[in-house]
Amino acid sequence: MILTQIVPTPVGPLALLARDGVLVAAGFTADPREMYARLSPSLRTLPLREDDLGDAALAVREYLDGKIDALDRVPAEQPGTPTRQRLYEALRAVPAGTTVSYAVLAERAGLPRTAARAAGSACAQNLVAPFVPCHRVLPSTGGYGGYYYGTPVKEWLLAHESGVTA
Repeated sequence: MILTQIVPTPVGPLALLARDGVLVAAGFTADPREMYARLSPSLRTLPLREDDLGDAALAVREYLDGKIDALDRVPAEQPGTPTRQRLYEALRAVPAGTTVSYAVLAERAGLPRTAARAAGSACAQNLVAPFVPCHRVLPSTGGYGGYYYGTPVKEWLLAHESGVTA
């Protein structure tokens, strides 16, 4: 069974989906079925049910209250090649309040800096935002770059983590 809970945030509802206490998807949407549709085929065979996700929801509330590293403690998993898994691990190691470029993310994952495109692809396919914090990756050319949930959400997350938001 996939359990789901919606947690309100200043930038809109955050849908959390978990299986056996591990987040398998999270995203800024009011409809958890949008995230469910992006899961692997094997997980989509499991029923979806609303429930209290306990520590995952608590971690979001703590994060919103200013404990910006609270999301780090929540276990998360998602499909991907060994290279993509290394990129997701490197993403989770980027501390809240900091950012990296796609090239630096690739390097931290043990890939050549020229693998920035692979890093960008991993961010684009990330199913567990903001727990796997792809919002902390910025293009080396400047600006915010893309974000699956829109640039305003990415801007808010980065501002919140840097202490700029109220």
